[in-house]
Amino acid sequence: MTSIEQKIERFISTLEAMGSSAGNQRLREALGWPETTYDDVKQQLLAENRIVTGRGRGGSVAILETIGAMKERIINSLAVRETSAPYEKTKVKEASPKSAAPAQRNGVVKKSDLYSSIWASCDELRGGMDASQYKDYVLFMLFIKYISDKYGDSDDFAPPVVIPPGASFKDMVALKGKADIGDRINTQVIQKLIDANTKLARSDFPDFNDPNKLGEGPAMVERLGNLIAIFEKPELNFANNRADNDDLLGDAYEYLMRHFAQDSGKSKGQFYTPSEVSSILAQVIGISQANTRGSTTAYDPTCGSGSLLLKVAAEAGRHITLEGQEKDVTTAGLARMNMILHGFPDATILSGDTLVNPKFKDGEQLRAYDYVVANPPFSDKRWATGLNSANDPYQRFAWGEPPAKQGDYAYLLHVIRSMKATTGKGAVILPHGVLFRGNAEAHIRRQLVRSGMLKGIIGLPANLFYGTGIPACILVLDKENASARKGVFMIDASKGFIKDGPKNRLREQDIHRIVDTFRRSADVPRYARMVPLDEIASDRNDYNLNLPRYINSSEPEDLHDIDAHLNGGIPERDIDAFAADWQEMPALRQALFETERPGYARLRQPMSEVRSIILAHPQFRQFRSKVATLFGKWQQAVTPLLTGIQPGDKPKVLIAQISETLLATFHAAPLLDPYDIYQHLMDYWAETLQDDAYLIAADGWLALPRRIVETDKKGKTKDKGWICDLLPKPYIVARYFAAEQVELEARQAELESVASQIAELEEEHSGEDGVFAGFDKINAAQVKDRLAEIGDDPDSTDECAVLKQWQQLSAREAALKKTVKALDAELDQQAFDHYATLSEAEVKTLVVQDKWLARLQADVQQELDRISQTLAQRIRELAERYEAPLPKLEDEVAALSAKVKAHLKRMGATWK
Repeated sequence: MTSIEQKIERFISTLEAMGSSAGNQRLREALGWPETTYDDVKQQLLAENRIVTGRGRGGSVAILETIGAMKERIINSLAVRETSAPYEKTKVKEASPKSAAPAQRNGVVKKSDLYSSIWASCDELRGGMDASQYKDYVLFMLFIKYISDKYGDSDDFAPPVVIPPGASFKDMVALKGKADIGDRINTQVIQKLIDANTKLARSDFPDFNDPNKLGEGPAMVERLGNLIAIFEKPELNFANNRADNDDLLGDAYEYLMRHFAQDSGKSKGQFYTPSEVSSILAQVIGISQANTRGSTTAYDPTCGSGSLLLKVAAEAGRHITLEGQEKDVTTAGLARMNMILHGFPDATILSGDTLVNPKFKDGEQLRAYDYVVANPPFSDKRWATGLNSANDPYQRFAWGEPPAKQGDYAYLLHVIRSMKATTGKGAVILPHGVLFRGNAEAHIRRQLVRSGMLKGIIGLPANLFYGTGIPACILVLDKENASARKGVFMIDASKGFIKDGPKNRLREQDIHRIVDTFRRSADVPRYARMVPLDEIASDRNDYNLNLPRYINSSEPEDLHDIDAHLNGGIPERDIDAFAADWQEMPALRQALFETERPGYARLRQPMSEVRSIILAHPQFRQFRSKVATLFGKWQQAVTPLLTGIQPGDKPKVLIAQISETLLATFHAAPLLDPYDIYQHLMDYWAETLQDDAYLIAADGWLALPRRIVETDKKGKTKDKGWICDLLPKPYIVARYFAAEQVELEARQAELESVASQIAELEEEHSGEDGVFAGFDKINAAQVKDRLAEIGDDPDSTDECAVLKQWQQLSAREAALKKTVKALDAELDQQAFDHYATLSEAEVKTLVVQDKWLARLQADVQQELDRISQTLAQRIRELAERYEAPLPKLEDEVAALSAKVKAHLKRMGATWK
């Protein structure tokens, strides 16, 4: 390769690393070239049509795209974030009736839109009512709509829920506008439901005739009518059992409860355990389809809205016996409705104080269960009210009585007592203080550890729960082989979370990492270890279970090297910190560094070239190739699953299959964290793929544009354009109309350039004595008038030239606007018409390859970019840190001092 070829390749690779476009000055500095060298290479690339020039201070350059590259760019840019905005506001001709498929899906909306629209509507109607109260009305409406659609016309001999005449959602609709609507809902709908179903109680339902919450007279009538209207939406018709498809209604119920919990304040959000935490509990207790039967039992003594019990049932993978008790009667009603909505109408939820009056007993003893889970109120100060703990009839406090003002261990001991004697398993969420608080709790903790029942401890991030901001932990209990247990497996997961508004939230990757680590019970530095009982019982620890005693989860300190500050050089120990990188790319280290002195190195090339060297190095390219091969292997494995989605399939099963395959595949990827790759998939699932999968599972591979028609308050409709949820327009354009898109973008770029020239011209000549100084507004009419005014005045030649230049640019701008508008409308019509010609195979290719897999491939590329950026940034940081050692600084100070003295001497000043 010749010298000029090498420079060209370096120019292109550096420009690619900077995002394929950059200002001339910034790029030249990154290359470290003199201006003449830079200009020579740039002119060569311009002549070869490999780059184009752009605007900006000092100018810019960008890599010129081929049509194929343009397709890839559009698809990748879409992969980053897809828009649901209409594509064209002007009217588009409908596709030919002969070739057109049905106009749109049969009342199907995206799952995420369904939830958010219900929430937005309900929130708007809430008025001044507290969220903790309003939720009862909204969730009841969702419940009665579901059971009416599902069981209203049931032919079953004994349906799970009986809907007597006059007690269905249709009967509520008939009451809209009635002056006594609230009273009639109470007496004609709710009461009839209660009378016909023994598991429902009046306390389960809110009072629909409460003027303090719903207003009086016409205000109540209007509010209740609007509330009912929300649930009359066609997409909420579950008569065809569509709700059975993957817990759609159950998930909607969870969605609403989570949002109500967020809005209900510190003391009123405890009815809901975040689903991420519930998922961890359900998985670490060890329940699965393989080890459960129909007789398997699960129990939650403080069940709240029942979400934790339902997570356990989901892990079981079959119908098991669910029982729960909840102190708050209204929340117990929410739990009963939640069970029905999730397909467990035979679950038993009773209300009452679990500690004082446990409802689930066999004779006079507590009933024992296979699995027990709980998220009791943290540090309950009133746990002992009405309870004689010294003479507890259920022998729960044999290890000691918990403190009167700290009820955490009282609930823990109740859970242990409720587990089957030799095989029972459980998990409890408790505040972190239970691990180290002293006195009575220390004595109970000692007995717990000695019993061998404590299998593990999982420390969670702070601020996860709606009722409190303090950090919590999960105690995992197991009576099976307890006497043989030699240690407690501890996980410090306090660092793994994401901010979500005012709260923290566990990501999918955090959940999976916790569960995987717990199941393997393998030590992970700074994260998890199996702690021997002897270490816990030692004099140093004395049964204190505070996780920092056993796991140091802090990041290693970035230490400065004094010798390097004094004598220069980058310490080898800092370079060794990237041992994994050097193991994968040993020659890259040699390409970047050379020895300066024993134990210290220096960069071979300028700091500005480090990233370019990394990206261009053969071993880094080989590393990228390995990752691409792994992605291709996963893509090959999951493509049949993705293209094979059919109506009636369950998307949750699909995402479980493809995500586990991805995680397993990328465990073999060097340098990458497989859980980061997994998170990209799960984020995309929540953002887009989930909605697409539900659309396909409902109606098949239909990619049909639908018009967006808005109706204002006066009943007037307005066409806002069109949209296709499953296959947005840009994917059609990228694959079938790339040349047209290139032409449109070229004209748009030209239009922007002309507009910029006009703005620069106006700015240049708008000063006090400028050509446009006297203009009220610079427009074609005023420019024309001014030209007519000055006529052939020889003193106004320069002014005339500027005005004529403005006219020419303005005319060009107007022509380009017209061209762009026409090209855009034509392309929009072409794309719209093309949907009707698509075969199912083409739709699958566009959706699976161009939309889904292209996005995920772009996400993997982001992780590769992060690897190179992290390495380059750290090398740059180290090089800058030790760039100026003390002798060099002293020499610079001495030189500057000498200059100052010389200046002072020439000025006749003396400095002693």
